[in-house]
Amino acid sequence: MPAAGSGARMGKEIPKPYLKIAGRPILEHTLLKFKEIDSIQELIISTSEAYIDQTRQIAKSVFGDRTVVVIEGGAERQESVAKALQFVSDGSEFIAIHDAVRPFVREDLISACINQAKVPDVDGAILAVQVKDTIKEISGKNIIQATPDREKLWQAQTPQIFKREILIRAYREAANRKLLGTDDSSLVEMIGGKISVVESTVDNFKITYPLDFQLAKLILSGK
Repeated sequence: MPAAGSGARMGKEIPKPYLKIAGRPILEHTLLKFKEIDSIQELIISTSEAYIDQTRQIAKSVFGDRTVVVIEGGAERQESVAKALQFVSDGSEFIAIHDAVRPFVREDLISACINQAKVPDVDGAILAVQVKDTIKEISGKNIIQATPDREKLWQAQTPQIFKREILIRAYREAANRKLLGTDDSSLVEMIGGKISVVESTVDNFKITYPLDFQLAKLILSGK
């Protein structure tokens, strides 16, 4: 779970995962959604150096006796995940990656994504929702070049779950080729991985901007 992001786009000095809503940091709200998922045996969180101790306390309060590892992340999300992959136990068959600031993911959808990732003829699975708006592809001069068929367009979310070996290979290849993907699935796709999509819901949004934060407060306060 990458949690090293800053609060720059939120206009806050405190990093997004540690902003409190309803008396709890966003990170804690997110972790609670994974607490009852029995197949998750270990948790690795990458965060900024200043928040390592606080993160360890939060994670232990939620995950109890299960293995919890907290490490210092990187400047980019991809670097944070790459560092976390070095701590995955050898016995793990699958790796799930989830944004620390997506606290509204449903437990049944997490389980559905895990089950889909286990299907023999795929390398992983991700949650996603079908795009509702019309999307325009533009040139460098802001001239519309194409209007893709939105029936074929899906907005990726997390968790994204992959067979351990192929995810590690994808990250190694990205590092060797100095490639930066927009999500974990894109890196697996680059090496020919076959990824399945599990339909999610729009409320599994990532808290990125002040409006997202205000909406999250309304949801968690029952309004």
